[in-house]
Amino acid sequence: MKAAQRWGRRLLVGLAAVAVVFIGATLLTLRSGDRRLYPIAAGEAAVRVFVISHGYHAGIALPRGTLAEVASRRGYAALGAVATRFGAYSFLEMGWGDEEFYRSVPTAASLTVPMAARALLLPGNASVLHVVGLGYPPRAAFPLADIIALDLSADGFDRMLRRIDATFAPAASAPVEDVGPGLYGPSRFYRARGTFNVFHVCNHWLADLLDAAGVPTAPLLATLPPGLFFDLEWRSGLHPLARQ
Repeated sequence: MKAAQRWGRRLLVGLAAVAVVFIGATLLTLRSGDRRLYPIAAGEAAVRVFVISHGYHAGIALPRGTLAEVASRRGYAALGAVATRFGAYSFLEMGWGDEEFYRSVPTAASLTVPMAARALLLPGNASVLHVVGLGYPPRAAFPLADIIALDLSADGFDRMLRRIDATFAPAASAPVEDVGPGLYGPSRFYRARGTFNVFHVCNHWLADLLDAAGVPTAPLLATLPPGLFFDLEWRSGLHPLARQ
């Protein structure tokens, strides 16, 4: 009995230590955002974007028309090409991730431990961008998903687009390299810059986009969508849209 009690106390102490380290690391790595960009001032024109959780992976949906206009004006060649390719759609949903993992794991049910271990632990994993054309607003397109809407300033949206545009890897004779059909709906995979690993997963890429737009982010919490959503609720006062 005493041995079991000692083991139980050690376990509690160990769990408490892990919690303290996690909280400390989270607080030390918080990014405060840019108050010049976000939140937008009263009366300022806003561009609404949507963070969408698909369980273990999150993406971002952007208004295609506004994206196309900014890309044309600012010379974002990759985004201009993608906006033209998906010209029939109102929104574009984008996500980034490990090429082999992303293309092989359409849902959490398809996940295997060896596949996840390779993507997270091996160095130099090639990456792709997943682009989906949405004919309806994100809430209608993904009625069961957790979705948070953010209103960005024009400058914040531009900075986000600049970062996305820089993620696309060009082909030999084109601003983007199409590497095949996507996972659902009208979608394509494109070759991307950056390598995937445990310290830079798909949701970190998304947090980096929000950071570029001036939104406060927490990279450690953003490792998984629930943490990313928690931070958006905690520090930006945002809440998931009601499910339809």
